[in-house]
Amino acid sequence: QLQASGGGLVQAGASLRLSCAASGLTFSSYAMGWFRQAPGKEREFVSAVSWSGRRTYYADSVKARFTISRDNAKNTVYLQMNSLKPEDTAVYYCAARGGGTSYSSYDYDYWGQGTQVTVSS
Repeated sequence: QLQASGGGLVQAGASLRLSCAASGLTFSSYAMGWFRQAPGKEREFVSAVSWSGRRTYYADSVKARFTISRDNAKNTVYLQMNSLKPEDTAVYYCAARGGGTSYSSYDYDYWGQGTQVTVSS
C-alpha cells in the first residue's frame, strides 16, 4: 500500500514537499516514481528514483525545481517541489516498481491514492 500526502493550495513560487509512505512491500527493493495528472490530461511522468536512491530522473518540465529522494529506513519517498508554477497543478501519484526505474506509468506495480497540488497565479 502506498499513501501519498503533502499536497495543498499554494501560490506560484512557493514550495511543497510530498511524501509517500509504503507498507506491505519490501520498499528497498522497489524503484519509486511520481506521476501527475491534470484535469483533462493524461497521467505524466514527473520523477523517479532507483531502489538505492543513487539514480534519479526528472521530466524536463520539473528539472532543477523538483527533487526526489527516499529514506529506505522509513519506507518513504519524497518529492520536494520548489518554484511551483500554475502548470504544476495536478493530482500527484506515487508508484512502486519492482526492478529498475521507468518513465512509463504502465511499468509500475503499485499506486498510491494521489494528493492534490493546486498552484494559484
